[in-house]
Amino acid sequence: MIFSWLKRRRRKRILASPFPADWLAHLNRNVVQYRLLTPPEQAKLRQRVQVFVAEKNWLGCGGLVVDDEMKVTIAAQACLLVLGIDYEYHYDQIQSVLIYPDTYLHPPGDRDGLVHNGYPVYGEAWHRGPIVLSWKNTQGLADEEGGNLVFHEFAHHLDDLDGGMDGTPPLEHGQERQWERVVEKEYHRLVRASRQGRATLLNEYGASSRAEFFAVATECFFERPVVLRERHPELYAILRDFYRQDPASWPWGRPL
Repeated sequence: MIFSWLKRRRRKRILASPFPADWLAHLNRNVVQYRLLTPPEQAKLRQRVQVFVAEKNWLGCGGLVVDDEMKVTIAAQACLLVLGIDYEYHYDQIQSVLIYPDTYLHPPGDRDGLVHNGYPVYGEAWHRGPIVLSWKNTQGLADEEGGNLVFHEFAHHLDDLDGGMDGTPPLEHGQERQWERVVEKEYHRLVRASRQGRATLLNEYGASSRAEFFAVATECFFERPVVLRERHPELYAILRDFYRQDPASWPWGRPL
């Protein structure tokens, strides 16, 4: 109770400061979804960005100097995921965000029971630990249709909230059966298409595991929602119900 009171007091103090004008410029330039929100939704997202930026430790790696543009861009995309759902706890376990300038090399060691000598990585979400991102790929993946590194890694974090990255985030009672039915069908559909070399809307990386499928589906849900709803209506529906947002209804065709 005392911790909750102190947290609310601290956040109230953070929000007492006006949203910086240069931060708003970063939002408008780097986060297209921000421009599609209603004014009340934009105000809500700005508040969450202020809190997220203030509460996390931002660490530059590989010689990178972290600036406000990086913080605001990453925070806005992360907070967009939970804009429609309970905000109080979803990112509280994340203490730090580590940012590399470019793709980085994962150190040698064991992964999934296999010994490796290191491999290139865009980003990572550690269990109850930091989010690690490549700034270049945070920007560059947006050029790929449906790609968004921040959405991907923070989706992994949401997936992990119930104790493991298994492709099923914490669900409300009654959602489990529908989620399992739809995800299993869509996951195996992507696996088959990937094996056959057929083009897919969802990135074929999602065929590597159910955890990756959820992260890839989340990217597509927020980046290409209209076509996702057209081609995968059941998948779109369960993601809409989980995130409590309907991005396919946003004014994507409006001049920005």
